[in-house]
Amino acid sequence: MSLLIIAGIVGPWQIILIIAVALLMFGGKKIPELMSGIGKGMKDFKKAIKEDDETPKETPKESPKESPREENKKEPLK
Repeated sequence: MSLLIIAGIVGPWQIILIIAVALLMFGGKKIPELMSGIGKGMKDFKKAIKEDDETPKETPKESPKESPREENKKEPLK
């Protein structure tokens, strides 16, 4: 029995206990609002991930040019 608890298996009695505690803490009216907020957050997150995957990655068209300091180093001093 203790091995099952350590392994993290949650039985039906544990689920009922968690729901009862949540009802006592938040009340019956507040829980649907919380679930709605979580659902909207998940929906927005999935939408943002999908939009990010659809946008093409920009690749640099030209190789970076040398900085003016590096160009000055190449010229001999007179």
